[in-house]
Amino acid sequence: MDLGQPNLPRSAVRDGLDRAPPADGAPATKPARTASVHGSARIHYVFSPDDDIRFTIDAEAAPYSRPLPGLPQGLPTDARGTVSFRHVVATGQVATAKARVDCLVTGGGTATLTAVVTRSDVGPVGERLGFSVSEGRAGEPDRLGFSWGVANVDPEKADEQGNVTAPKAGTCMAPAPFAPASRGGFRVRHAELPLQPAEIR
Repeated sequence: MDLGQPNLPRSAVRDGLDRAPPADGAPATKPARTASVHGSARIHYVFSPDDDIRFTIDAEAAPYSRPLPGLPQGLPTDARGTVSFRHVVATGQVATAKARVDCLVTGGGTATLTAVVTRSDVGPVGERLGFSVSEGRAGEPDRLGFSWGVANVDPEKADEQGNVTAPKAGTCMAPAPFAPASRGGFRVRHAELPLQPAEIR
């Protein structure tokens, strides 16, 4: 497996490397479009319909900016930003958390991203969480998904009590955006995944 270009066919990598630079005097190439997700919304979560659950996302792509073991150049899905959420239970209990974005990938008006918890009063700091966003079309609401909101279990593994376990979320892994926004919304700006810049190959 070639870890230099993860998840890209070798033919696509080769094509990018073989392209000749523009000749002197040629028009300058426009800056690459940057993928992003921004917005804030209250969502309707079918399993807690009376709760007030709100998410705020500010995520920007930052390709090849997060070196990893065995991948010193980083990944084309590297990103930065924050995700924060607030859950007010119908009984009055309040839970909040904030996380640092580490991955973002878009496709048209949809996006998946992950973020690592930096502050929380309900879960462990350092846990990676997955999110998905979809912009509504033709009058439909925007939608959001979050990794702990649906059954994320590993049927092949059990804990000491014999219960199934929840696997860790990998970068950019999230469920479909299952929860509609009842107020507010999100803006997804799509950009194609870039090849590595020549200076970091």
